[in-house]
Amino acid sequence: MAVRDRQSGIWRTKSVEQSIADTDAPDTRLRKDLGTWDLIVFGVAVVVGAGIFTLAASTAGNVAGPSVSLAFVLAAIACGLAALCYAEFASTVPVAGSAYTFSYATFGEFIAWIIGWDLVLEFAVGSAVVAKAWSEYLATVLGLVFGAEVPTSFDIGPVTLDWGALLLVAVLTVLLALGTKLSSRVSLVFTTIKVVIVLLVIVVGVGYVKAENYSPFIPPAAEGGDTASGLQQSLLSFFGGGASSTYGVFGLLAAASLVFFAFIGFDVVATTAEETKNPQKALPRGIFGSLAIVTILYVAVALVLTGMVRYTELQTQPDGTRATLATAFESLGVTWAATVIAVGALAGLTTVVMVLMLGQIRVLFAMSRDGLLPQGLARTSSERGTPARATLLVGVLVGLGAAFFPIGALEEMVNIGTLFAFVLVSVGVVILRRTRPDLHRGFRTPLVPLVPVLSVLACLWLMLNLTVETWLRFVIWMLIGFAVYALYGRKHSLLGRRGGADAEGVSVRKESRNTP
Repeated sequence: MAVRDRQSGIWRTKSVEQSIADTDAPDTRLRKDLGTWDLIVFGVAVVVGAGIFTLAASTAGNVAGPSVSLAFVLAAIACGLAALCYAEFASTVPVAGSAYTFSYATFGEFIAWIIGWDLVLEFAVGSAVVAKAWSEYLATVLGLVFGAEVPTSFDIGPVTLDWGALLLVAVLTVLLALGTKLSSRVSLVFTTIKVVIVLLVIVVGVGYVKAENYSPFIPPAAEGGDTASGLQQSLLSFFGGGASSTYGVFGLLAAASLVFFAFIGFDVVATTAEETKNPQKALPRGIFGSLAIVTILYVAVALVLTGMVRYTELQTQPDGTRATLATAFESLGVTWAATVIAVGALAGLTTVVMVLMLGQIRVLFAMSRDGLLPQGLARTSSERGTPARATLLVGVLVGLGAAFFPIGALEEMVNIGTLFAFVLVSVGVVILRRTRPDLHRGFRTPLVPLVPVLSVLACLWLMLNLTVETWLRFVIWMLIGFAVYALYGRKHSLLGRRGGADAEGVSVRKESRNTP
């Protein structure tokens, strides 16, 4: 019996069979070039970056103290639960778009749009934030090479142009337009460099670890750590009456939500499903393999970092200078290690920006192919099999954001957007199990519905530990998304246009030959 798309206004769902069939459209077909190793490389490439080189030190100094290593474990557990759900969806619906595509098949078009809009926030803002961090490290490396300060930004009237971040985004845009396989090979080179440097840092740093630096492991809560308005403290602390989310148990929980930023990106692996040769097997392996590797590296670095120096030495300076991994080595006089770390960070952050942009492009491509955004963005190059127009648009938007806007304060926006996506994917697994038990699943999430429920609870818990200010910004972003869908997406939806024909008995196409 043919499977039809359920038509009921904004809640209409797009069948899995139709999603897969759409991947065969000649003008919007992506090339299948990726294998398991390529996916693991992408996962490690995007995750090993800001978390190790910048976020671990500043979070230890300002929020959690030595317990930052435990914060990484808590964040990894939440990611692991979500990864089990992502793996089932990605192996069942091997189509570009990740959580957006999954939501279209379960919750309906409106929720799919919202999650797509949410992923725009995650990937685009994440790319711009990390590009600015890359620019800072570029200035450090140039200073080491030339022996003098070489600024990577300058003022143009009332605005500041970050030419370093703009240069990086421009180069990566060209690279992504040339092909996903080429991007994977470049990513492999840079990822190998940064992993080797991280391992070197761990080995060297162990020799400077002192047990007394771990005490107290969870520092007592600081008094007066929040602003008078209370917008900077976590939502949980705000409603729970906590005086501060700096150190203490509230600090540990807040740190877990902050370092979650270090794990974002493993879900990018799911966005490449349509370009994977054997998605039923390769996608779960790519997701779990990359997550396992980066968790081990993060916890090891956090333990070494906080064992080398007192956490109080990693606090942000009065002039706003944040501690980095190199700060610990510089304080101990190991200057050569600081140089190596700077080079490693430059290589590491390069791949983070590239893979985040790749995820953004694929989500934009999927939404455009469904008509929720201009369909011209979904057109692919016959020679390279990449959506060149979508790539160019993402490159321009990310480049402008990284070059001109002081978006460092928006890091937590990326976290809340990612966690929201994880919640919907986890719930979606339960729904699709009940509505479509007949579907072939290359990977099945164990202990359903227990694991998805635990994933939802873990993600919601981390969301509650983000600041009140972040929640307010997130709500505003979602309201903008509602308006865009109402004014454009709903009217131009291809699924909506097919509604009339479907109602007359014209079935959607059967599963494509790519479905086992």
